[in-house]
Amino acid sequence: MTPTAELQKPSIKTALPGPKSLEIINADAEYVTPSYPRPDYKLVADHASGVWITDPDGNVFLDCNAGVAVCSTGHCHPEVVAAIQKQVGELIHLCGTDFYYRHMPELGKKLNEIVPIDGPTKTHFANSGAEAIETALKLAMYHTHRQKFIAFQSSFHGRTLGALSLTSSRKAQRLGFMRQPLDVVHIPYPNRFRHFVTDQVTDQATVTRDVLNWLNKVFETTTPAEEVAGIVLEVVQGEGGYVPAPTAFVKELRRICTENGIMLIVDEVQSGMGRTGKMFALDHHEGVKADIICMAKGLGSGMPIGACTARADIMDWHKGAHASTFGGNPVALTAALKTIELLQGGLVDNSREVGAYLEAGLNKLKEKYDVIGDVRGFGMMLGVEFVKGSGDDPHAADAELRDRVEMACYQKGLIILGCGNNTIRWSPPLILSKENVDVAVAIFDEAIAASI
Repeated sequence: MTPTAELQKPSIKTALPGPKSLEIINADAEYVTPSYPRPDYKLVADHASGVWITDPDGNVFLDCNAGVAVCSTGHCHPEVVAAIQKQVGELIHLCGTDFYYRHMPELGKKLNEIVPIDGPTKTHFANSGAEAIETALKLAMYHTHRQKFIAFQSSFHGRTLGALSLTSSRKAQRLGFMRQPLDVVHIPYPNRFRHFVTDQVTDQATVTRDVLNWLNKVFETTTPAEEVAGIVLEVVQGEGGYVPAPTAFVKELRRICTENGIMLIVDEVQSGMGRTGKMFALDHHEGVKADIICMAKGLGSGMPIGACTARADIMDWHKGAHASTFGGNPVALTAALKTIELLQGGLVDNSREVGAYLEAGLNKLKEKYDVIGDVRGFGMMLGVEFVKGSGDDPHAADAELRDRVEMACYQKGLIILGCGNNTIRWSPPLILSKENVDVAVAIFDEAIAASI
């Protein structure tokens, strides 16, 4: 997947978007739902390979977003493509909820080997992250005979109605949908860079203490712990701004769940599959294990697949309790098996090593520009938060600057994407090289300079 010499840098040949791209954009406006949360810039993809995307007008972009952390092995990795092509020639679909084929137990066994869950596991296969979350919610309610959940402010767990009850990252995601079907209480997320009371920088110990105090107050007042089925945690918040949780917080949350019979449900949809330089973000917190883990995005290298893996003694529901016609499709399962093989064969290591190189480059820009307030994350899941940098409140979030930088990067051929109110996420394909990083950081530097 090494690009040719002439593709070592983006190549922009037309005004963006180009005329052929505009035709597609206009047709999309006519025939496709307007609900998609697309950014201000308008990228149209025609084909892609490795870390490079080519639009219909022949413009070539360096992709540091990977389809929102999905194309973990890069675009159209030849081994993934070959595995998919072979499988398509043998069996495309049979409905694994009614019949059997080898791919389901093969992937279930592989997930049993790698997930941070104690003891034997079982897996329910789905088609997306939201479906995996829905599975976890139903499973937690079934197993505990409880109905309440705890989630976190600025979290994102999907847009289907059950998952939406947890999601709280943007007003637009909930506007117009009236009351939520599940009983969910949201508490602050332990964000070291923005304490939920002061909106100022704090330390991990302080924000951990304050969030846990809030949780205890919830237990003592409105939501008794003995009525809570599950606490749903993103170990690194995704849409909320690529914010990692402190280890002390994660460990204490595990203790609280264990003592109160609450399921610790870890959403690894965006952070899993090598994204953080370990197979799962929870692996950064030594000794902490989940009860239920949700996966999707990078699991299938672009194929639609989700998975909910739980302790076998938890996934003990009756026949017919939960199923999916397309979940566990043999083509998607094949892609997932090959993806994990490639991750274990070196891409997790590359995520950690090249991710550290990218983080160092971004921190150099933080030293150069006072409008970069924070660089954070693990591996190739890094957030850059933009602030005013001067004036009465230099720590104040600067969403408009973030948006200008995002657009300037696009115009220069670098694909990145915002998250949170004022953060840019870096979630490149895990095949990204140090040479790619040098090009990307140089463009990012130019885009910031042109935007302030």
